[in-house]
Amino acid sequence: MEVIVQSDQQKASELAAALIAQQIGAKPKTVLGLATGRTMESVYDCLSKWFESKQLDFAEVSTFNLDEYIGLAGDDVNSYRHYMNEKLFSRINIDPKNTHLPNGMAEDIDQECEHYEQLIDDINGLDLQLLGIGRSGHIGFNEPLSALRSRTRAKGLTPQTLEQNAELFPGGIEEVPKRAITMGVGTILDSKRCILLATGQEKASIIAKAVEGPVTSMISATALQLHPRCTVIVDEEAASDLEQLDYYRWIFANEPEWEPFR
Repeated sequence: MEVIVQSDQQKASELAAALIAQQIGAKPKTVLGLATGRTMESVYDCLSKWFESKQLDFAEVSTFNLDEYIGLAGDDVNSYRHYMNEKLFSRINIDPKNTHLPNGMAEDIDQECEHYEQLIDDINGLDLQLLGIGRSGHIGFNEPLSALRSRTRAKGLTPQTLEQNAELFPGGIEEVPKRAITMGVGTILDSKRCILLATGQEKASIIAKAVEGPVTSMISATALQLHPRCTVIVDEEAASDLEQLDYYRWIFANEPEWEPFR
């Protein structure tokens, strides 16, 4: 695991976007794992602008999102399909057939989970998985006690997650779906590279636990410590509780691979 500290939220988002762009440049048929949420909007803004300026081409890229609410159709404004269409897909030249999210309206949810997992396997896995982190330390909707070898499945959402997401729903917490389909922790760990982006003071405590604490199913993000190529990108606020902050700064300042990004 590498921890890269940037001066502010915008710089952190730009670095995450730059690593995605680097991956696409090296492999035009890249398979991206994508995330939603306010933290990701700046990343998608960067990628969209670089496409508009002809620095990026998404024509051969495929995407798989981490999760989707159960009970929301893709055209629902609160669905993650709607979010992705609005924040990224409609702004770039990606083929809609190559953009994948779980179907939250599937008649057989268990079958849909197996199908989604198989689609990822059929395309030889994810080249790069972009991640955020919830206040309870979840990645995707892998809530506390999610098995570290779990695969795509339906999960009930915790009261903390419901409360965190309630501000995005006009009717508040009562409108937030109680269940979602999510990639499993094991599915995420199978990706060839992971990038976790976290910004803001509210993420400082959980980032410290995820990066420097013990690996535990109570905090699914700690499983990223087991990933052979995981980069955690944080701004100064989100990094404020890290004990080894000076070491992380030294690595970024001295490792040759980070020279183009300094």
